[in-house]
Amino acid sequence: MPHDGDTKRGIALTDRQRVAWLRLIRSDNIGPVTFRELINHFGSAEKALDALPDLSRRGGSARSPRIATVSEAEREIDAAERFGARFVGIGEPDYPPALREIDGAPPIISMKGSGRTAIRPSIGIVGSRNSSINGSKFAAMLARQCGQAGYTIASGLARGIDAAAHAASLTTGTVAMLAGGLDKPYPPENLRLLDEIYGNDGTSISEMPFGWEPRARDFPRRNRLIAGVSMGVLIVEAADRSGSLITARLAGEFGRLVFAVPGSPLDARCHGTNRLIKDGAMLVTEAADILDALRPLMEPMLPIQHVANESSEDIDISPPGDDDRSIIASALGPSPVETDDIIRHTGLPASTVYLVLLELDIAGRLNRHSAGRVSLVMAD
Repeated sequence: MPHDGDTKRGIALTDRQRVAWLRLIRSDNIGPVTFRELINHFGSAEKALDALPDLSRRGGSARSPRIATVSEAEREIDAAERFGARFVGIGEPDYPPALREIDGAPPIISMKGSGRTAIRPSIGIVGSRNSSINGSKFAAMLARQCGQAGYTIASGLARGIDAAAHAASLTTGTVAMLAGGLDKPYPPENLRLLDEIYGNDGTSISEMPFGWEPRARDFPRRNRLIAGVSMGVLIVEAADRSGSLITARLAGEFGRLVFAVPGSPLDARCHGTNRLIKDGAMLVTEAADILDALRPLMEPMLPIQHVANESSEDIDISPPGDDDRSIIASALGPSPVETDDIIRHTGLPASTVYLVLLELDIAGRLNRHSAGRVSLVMAD
């Protein structure tokens, strides 16, 4: 039986820190990895915000980046409070523990509903929007039984398998990951289901701003949240080009277990799940297949990592020299390389390399890839 979240760990942000964190992540060219490195380098979001114009200039940009204002951040926080939601930072107690462990975890998320549900160990269940009757029934059965075993069920509020998994785990705990802002859930026909989730101490989570209408490219980001928050992800009915396969791929990259329910080779909705099993996903015919595989992973609790920690100490932020910038920039190209390789190749101190990469990043001249690799944005 997994822990049910009684052991909340983390440190709450002050109101001032929360505003600064939201401003930083909503500013131009700031992604999760850049956010964490900025705070770890400068000591706080406020100091990082002050440094952005100079970083961008030193990185070669002709104009300063757009920096979210205090009033913009405060308006979004007010909108969340009116909606009954809140913003949760990556080091705070209500932040899902498994999600904070992934590379590029969102530094701040918006959340509505029970934080207790969000911090329990989760199992992701996703699949076809155009699911079969039997597929939906089987997904619901597994969700119900895994929920009764103590797991929160995570999914994406989509039609079909997602909706069946949420509905079956209402009384045991479910969390809906949204592609748009919390106030812009999709699809419209599942709004009643979302209200039922809230009414049963469930939770919704998003990393997008309030008022953000979900676009096609936002759904893979939503899938990343499902994979990140879960200890394992189950796929029930997925065609060859299904978005559920993106969730499965991300789960594998995050070191999560991937489960799949086999189906008829004559049903196109099962081609993707059958291929997952061929490629090494765990075949599932009953809930015990999932629960037995996850049981060894539940102890001990994961240590907190990948957290952006604010510091009150003065930090040396002396800028690198132009020669160092030139050496690092010339070592980069359009092909991704690991930061450790840059350090070895240039022979420069790690602190210098990291700061120059931040400068290039804020200036919009750096691409960040998986596994901490980077490449230079090439001019057209």
